[in-house]
Amino acid sequence: MRNLMKYFKDYKLESILGPLFKLLEASFELFVPLVMAQIIDVGIKNRDMGYILGRGGILVLLGVVGLACSLTAQYFSAKAAVGIGTRLRNDLFRHINSLSYKEIDIVGTSTLVTRMTSDVNQVQAGINLTLRLFLRSPFIVFGAMVMAFTINVKAALIFVAAIPLLSVVVFGVMFISMPLYKKVQRQLDQVLLTTRENLLGARVVRAFNRQEDEIDKFGQENDMLVRLQVFVGKISALMNPVTYVIINGAIIVLVWTGAWQVEEGIITQGEVVALVNYMSQILVELVKLANLIINISKALACANRISGIFAQESSIVERDGQAWRDGAESDPAASVPRVEFRDMDFYYAGAKEPSLSKISFAAMRGQTIGIIGGTGSGKSSLVNLIPRFYDATKGAVLVDGVDVRDYALKELRGKIGVVPQKAALFKGSLRDNMKWGKKDATDEEIYKAIDTAQAREVVESKEKGLDFMIQQGGRNLSGGQKQRLTIARALVRRPKILILDDSASALDFATDAALRKAIRENTKDMTVFMVSQRATTIKNADRILVLDDGKLVGIGTHRELLESCEVYREICLSQLSKEEVAQ
Repeated sequence: MRNLMKYFKDYKLESILGPLFKLLEASFELFVPLVMAQIIDVGIKNRDMGYILGRGGILVLLGVVGLACSLTAQYFSAKAAVGIGTRLRNDLFRHINSLSYKEIDIVGTSTLVTRMTSDVNQVQAGINLTLRLFLRSPFIVFGAMVMAFTINVKAALIFVAAIPLLSVVVFGVMFISMPLYKKVQRQLDQVLLTTRENLLGARVVRAFNRQEDEIDKFGQENDMLVRLQVFVGKISALMNPVTYVIINGAIIVLVWTGAWQVEEGIITQGEVVALVNYMSQILVELVKLANLIINISKALACANRISGIFAQESSIVERDGQAWRDGAESDPAASVPRVEFRDMDFYYAGAKEPSLSKISFAAMRGQTIGIIGGTGSGKSSLVNLIPRFYDATKGAVLVDGVDVRDYALKELRGKIGVVPQKAALFKGSLRDNMKWGKKDATDEEIYKAIDTAQAREVVESKEKGLDFMIQQGGRNLSGGQKQRLTIARALVRRPKILILDDSASALDFATDAALRKAIRENTKDMTVFMVSQRATTIKNADRILVLDDGKLVGIGTHRELLESCEVYREICLSQLSKEEVAQ
C-alpha cells in the first residue's frame, strides 16, 4: 500500500484544495438552519416581507456559493483521482510487461487483467470519494452539534445522546457487512472467471456439446452471488430504518423539549426548527460516511491487490549489457557457437522435478537445429531459454559465447526472431504487423520475408495487400495464414537466431516442405531452431535434438539417430513408412 502513496506527490495541491472547498461548502450548509430560524422568528412573526426576502436572498447566496465550492471541490478531486488512476494504470502495465514468464504463470493472466481494469477503477473511485467526503461528513456531524449548543445547551444534550447511538448502529452494520462485501467480490471474480473461460473456449464447449452443463455451472455460480448480495443487502438495508427510528425518536424528544422551552420563553420556534434541521443533517451525513467507508474499504482492498502485483519482482534480472560489450564482439568468429547449452537444468516455479535436465549441446552459425520429442518432453521450454523468457536453474545458456544473463534484454532479443506455438497478430494493418521486428523495414524487405514464409498468396488474396486491416488476434485469418505471417514477421528483422516453435503445425505438408526449403535457401548465416512434432519437418536438419522426459537422449543427423536413438526411431516409424524413413 505504501508504494501507492507516491502517486499523490504530483497532486498535492489538488488533494488539499478538493477537501478544503468541500469544507467551505459544509460551512455554508451549517448556516442555513440559522437563517431559516431568523425567517421564522422575525420575518414570519412580524409579517415583514422585506426581511423574509432579504434572508431568502442570503439563502440563495449560500446555495450558489456552496454549489460553486462543491463544483470546485469535485473538479480538484476528479483531477487528482483521474490523474493518479492514469499513472497507476500506466505503471502497472509497464511493470506487468517487465515480469518474466515465470511470474505471469504464477499470477495468471486473468488476475492481471482484473488488476488493470476493475481494481484500478475502484481505487480511482475511492480516491475521488475520499477527497470529497471523508472530511466533510465528520465536519457536518460535529459542526451541527456545536451549532446546536450555540442555540440551547439542554436541547443540544439530545444530540450528545443521539449521535453515539446513531454511530453504533451505522458503523455496526458497516463492520458486519464489510467482510460480506469481500465475499461478494470474490464470488463476482469467480463468475467473471467462469464467463471468461466459456467465451475463450466457446468452440470446445460446443464441440463437446457441453452448453447445458456450462449454463448450469454458471447458474450455480450466479445464484451463489445473488444469495450473497441479497444477504448483505438485507443487513445493509437495516441501516436506514433503524437510523430513521433513532433520529425520529430524537426529533420527537427534541420537539417535545423544544415545545416546553418555547412555552417557557427559553428558545424560539425558529430555533426549534433549526435544531430539527441540524439533527436531519447529522443523520444524512452519518449514512453518507458509512457508505463512504465501505467504498474506501473496497478501494483499499483493491489497492492492496495492486500492491501485490508491484511486489512481484521479475526473476529475470536485467543487466546493462556492459559485460557483453567488454567480453565479446558483436559478431564473433565462426568458430564460436552461436548458441550453446552447458550442463543446463531448468525447473518451473513450484515443480519438484526438472523440466529439462543436464542439457549440453552447441549450435554453430548457419546450422539448422531440429528439436523433436513427445508431448511434455521440454521442447518449447528449451527454446524459451535462448531469448531468456526463463532463466536456467543450473548451468548456462550462451549466445555468441556470452551467458545470456550478461546481455541487456534488448540486445539479446535483438539477435533473435521468435515464432511462438500460438500465432499472435495484433490489430492494425498487415504492414504494421510486419514492422514489429524492424520499424524502418521497406515494402521490398517485407515482401522478401513474405515470400520466404510462403505467404505471398495470403497477401495478394487481400484487396488492400499490405494495407489489409487485421482484426484483434487475427480473427479474420485462418490458422495457417496466421502462422505464415508470424514467420514472415520474424524474418523481416533478419535475426541471427530464428526460433520456430512448432510454428508450421497448421500448414499442409507441401507448404511445410516449401517453407523449409525457402528458409534454408534464404537464411544463410542464420542459426535456425525448428521445434516440431513432425519427423518430416526436422529430418533434413543439420543436427537433430531428441528430447524425452526433459532429457537429451539423442543428438545427430537423421541417419545417425535412426541407428543410435531408439526414441527417434520410434517417432519416425510411427509417422512415416519404412521407405520414407530410409530416404
